[in-house]
Amino acid sequence: MAIAWVFPGQGSQKVGMADQVMTLSGANDRFSLASDLLGRDLLAICRGEGSDQSDDPLQNLNDTRNTQPALFVVESLLVDNLLKQGREASLVAGHSLGELVALYAAGVFDMETGLRLMKTRSELMAAAGSGAMTAVIGFDRDQLEELVANTDGVSIANDNSDAQVVLSGQPAAVEAVSSALTCKRAIPLAVSGAFHSPFMGEAADQFAETLNDTSFRDARIPVLSNSEPIATVKADVLKERLRAQMTTGVRWRETMAALTKNHIDTLVEIGPGNVLSGLAKRSMTDITTAQISGAGDLGL
Repeated sequence: MAIAWVFPGQGSQKVGMADQVMTLSGANDRFSLASDLLGRDLLAICRGEGSDQSDDPLQNLNDTRNTQPALFVVESLLVDNLLKQGREASLVAGHSLGELVALYAAGVFDMETGLRLMKTRSELMAAAGSGAMTAVIGFDRDQLEELVANTDGVSIANDNSDAQVVLSGQPAAVEAVSSALTCKRAIPLAVSGAFHSPFMGEAADQFAETLNDTSFRDARIPVLSNSEPIATVKADVLKERLRAQMTTGVRWRETMAALTKNHIDTLVEIGPGNVLSGLAKRSMTDITTAQISGAGDLGL
């Protein structure tokens, strides 16, 4: 059996996700550490406290400055407890911010470093300014690629599968492509910027400065990166690929192909939800999937 651990990104968060991990070893200390670093109570935010419950209990959690650290804490706690049980993966990969959890799971950096990187990344992305993202489902790829190539200000941010991508860029350009494209559905996303596109250039440059001052170790197990889904354990390569991620997008369709090429037959999604498991079921053959989102899934 060849097992891959995959880690979901922004969009998988939900109120109550932290409660499922609070009985795990180290949970209280990790949320306290993250809250001290952020200057706000991350556990309360995960529980929907501080938001107008009658309006939107996800209000604060959906703020990318909170979403990214919250998912990192939840997913990293699950990783630590899996490792304590003696479980291991043959490969790891993460979708967008999930890539940082994958790097942590592979031993590339420690918890404190991961939290600092996540804090910086989330703040830079939140401050990156206006932009739009739209998910399109059920389309002709040739038509999509032609429209993107001929429209300034838009790019494919998340290439999730043969049937699902996310467009990112200037609002008018994203709207022009999604309107002209023949597809089953086009769903505008509630985001504050044009994530995973060239419009993240300034934020990516600033994040690169932080990465330059951060020590990476060679990974214990191979990692598939979003910007280059070819397995590697080399610290300098993994850092360079993470540096490129904010502007080059998430090549998840190719990641799934790489998992198949590496003879992965079991995909374990670690974190809230089952988005990545669903993509795998629809895109990969002979794959078994499982989800681990809380202590109950670990038998704890």
